[in-house]
Amino acid sequence: MLSEQSAATVRATLPAVGGALGEITERFYAGMFEARPELLRDLFNRGNQAAGTQREALAGSIAAFATHLLAHPDTRPDAMLGRIAHKHASLGIAPDQYAIVHEHLFAAIVEVLGEAVTPEVAAAWEEVYWLMANALIAIEKRLYEEQGGPGWREWEVVERVTETADVVSFRLRPVDGGPVRDFRPGQYVSVRVVLDDGARQIRQYSLSGAPGPDERRFSVKRVRDGADGTPEGEVSGHLHARVRAGDVLELSEAYGDLVLDTEPAAPLLLASAGIGVTPMTAMLAHLADHGHDAPVTVVHGDRSPADHALRVDHGTYAAKLPDAAVHLFYERDAPAGTSTGYVDLAGVPVAAGTRAYLCGPLPFMRGVREQLIGKGVAPADIHYEVFGPDLWLAKQG
Repeated sequence: MLSEQSAATVRATLPAVGGALGEITERFYAGMFEARPELLRDLFNRGNQAAGTQREALAGSIAAFATHLLAHPDTRPDAMLGRIAHKHASLGIAPDQYAIVHEHLFAAIVEVLGEAVTPEVAAAWEEVYWLMANALIAIEKRLYEEQGGPGWREWEVVERVTETADVVSFRLRPVDGGPVRDFRPGQYVSVRVVLDDGARQIRQYSLSGAPGPDERRFSVKRVRDGADGTPEGEVSGHLHARVRAGDVLELSEAYGDLVLDTEPAAPLLLASAGIGVTPMTAMLAHLADHGHDAPVTVVHGDRSPADHALRVDHGTYAAKLPDAAVHLFYERDAPAGTSTGYVDLAGVPVAAGTRAYLCGPLPFMRGVREQLIGKGVAPADIHYEVFGPDLWLAKQG
């Protein structure tokens, strides 16, 4: 809970601080990486830093947290904090790293806002920072305890499967031969690789299944240079070009808060686009394996059937369910029984009480969410996963 004095100061200064957060976070990252270059080399996603998306996400989370404290002083935005904490735990973030962030973040605030940062203002925003940081530390501590602590484990690639021209799947087993913890459908693992320049870069990939006992599978879409300036993916390019059966990768335990909830039983809708199909495939596999008999609606959009990764698995698992409806949308080459164009729920029946899970590009998820709400689905029953920094949160903050 934010103290009354600090709440008044934060309320008065939020417009100024919020308006400058973009510049503050830019200065923050520049200063921190200059002082601690190993953090950019071995922890932070260099692609997201180059594109500026991580700065935007950080600014959005700070603004959202401060706004929530003012509007709901007796509660915390646990959904937002949980999403961030899962990502941090997958990276192995330690409590002492929050002090490093604090040092460079507040140096950036003073640099940008200058004399406006009086001792009173600094104290109020420090209170906001440590309320958020300590909440995250506590959640991450619990997550580490559930997973046996932070750390990396070596896994051998036992099979590499080319799914599409841009997507490959890797099936892995632990090198040490030890037991493998269960994961919840929808979760992801962090994968750490050593690149040609010696950097140890980390990326998260949704688990698309568990093909056998003590095995895991994840699927990787190669990130190519984008017309919007998006840089080519360092890690996805490395995995596509270099990693074959017999190679060893470092993986974290499974994390992520977009997890399938089948209790109490309710109609489910699993909507994906592009590589967002990966967590949905794991969810469908789980439902099929556990004899789920409530209605399930499967919606997927892609450029073409040839671009639809895990298409066979997607259809096979759905076919095993006793009450499933599949709606596929392709921009081109749509076969009979599917639709041409982008995903449109106008003709898709959505049962009352539906619980929905979304994964794909932000415009796709925003559009589907809006259509679902229009069909009567409660906003609290619509859950989403973002690959990379959560810019949806940034826009809502």
